[in-house]
Amino acid sequence: MMSDIQEAVRWEISVPIFKNTVILKQLGLAIGIPFGLVALVIVLVSGRSRDTLYALGFIAALLILTWLFVMAFYRGKYEAEFVLDGKCVLCRTQAKQARKNRIVNTLTVMLSLLSGKTAAAGAGMLAQSRQEVSLRWNRITKVKYKPKSCTILLRGGWTEQIALFCTGENYEQVESFVRRNIPLPKKGDDR
Repeated sequence: MMSDIQEAVRWEISVPIFKNTVILKQLGLAIGIPFGLVALVIVLVSGRSRDTLYALGFIAALLILTWLFVMAFYRGKYEAEFVLDGKCVLCRTQAKQARKNRIVNTLTVMLSLLSGKTAAAGAGMLAQSRQEVSLRWNRITKVKYKPKSCTILLRGGWTEQIALFCTGENYEQVESFVRRNIPLPKKGDDR
């Protein structure tokens, strides 16, 4: 076991949202499944009605407008900062993008409360709370190394997940740091 007195590994990275396979898979789960189910229910319930096309068109337009917003407001990138030390892994949104997120999340909460949509307000608050996430090394239960995409996926509890988006230059250093700091695997563990 390494001592708590060791150097930290720090880096910033700009990850293209719509080109990174890890982000696209997460978007597919978070957006694709719910909207796909809604579209399926609309098709099954409305039969061959013309209104079905309008509803599906509205869903498609909403997805396209969201894509345009992300491309315009965030330049299609996730600006992340990572710090790995002897105690934990820290992932946070870079300061400039964090300010933008704070504006969007605050507007989401305020407009949702004014319109009586408490679920959307809750989503805005949850999004703001996830601007900085840490995961202690002893909480990590699963690690996936993806050298081709320079990404390391860390999982702790059910809601504890961090994707370390590395650069081509620092991937090996980060992988080595992670391997040194995760608890030794139990027999049969394929980390």
